Amino acid sequence: MARYTGAVCRMCRREGQKLFLKGTKCYSEHCPFVSRGFAPGQHGQNRKKVSEYGMQLRAKQTAKRYYGVLESQFYHYFELAERKPGQTGENLLRLLESRLDNVVYRLGLASSRAEARQLVLHNHFKLNGNKVNIPSLLVKEGDVITLSDKSRQSEKFKAIEETCGSRPVPMWLEMNRENYTGKVVRMPNRDDIDLEVEEHLIVELYSK
Repeated sequence: MARYTGAVCRMCRREGQKLFLKGTKCYSEHCPFVSRGFAPGQHGQNRKKVSEYGMQLRAKQTAKRYYGVLESQFYHYFELAERKPGQTGENLLRLLESRLDNVVYRLGLASSRAEARQLVLHNHFKLNGNKVNIPSLLVKEGDVITLSDKSRQSEKFKAIEETCGSRPVPMWLEMNRENYTGKVVRMPNRDDIDLEVEEHLIVELYSK
């Protein structure tokens, strides 16, 4: 399966905002974006005015990198969003937000979306009582995500609980930390998504 293997902190610097790709490091003083909050490269601090196309591209790249999906996957979500009633840009963000790996991350069961993807692939979670290993699976209202019994005893998840247990859970999700069970109370609204991006620019880019 194709995946990005380069330096992820460069992505945050390029997009001009924290994308929270390195887990706990993003919340510490050691985050490279804190000390070098400008675009990477020799001319990162001297970038000229961005064109209309450039703004559209940056919006798309920001959303794509935030959720950790590749270009073909991202465009597939855009096509799904177009077919749904309502605003395409908001539909797109809702679809990305409802990915299983993102939900695991939002519930505080992983320190980053990349880690959440790996944990889902390794069969650590159940969806409505059934084992799942597909990070891109889209959850629905009422779905219940639980940590498998064996995984609850592992040192890995004890460490995750220590570092991520206090992280706020979005209003559209519900988390019971005593039994490692999360529930999708409702589908997310745009106000529930903390990504700073103008999604209409993505729609304009793909509509050309």
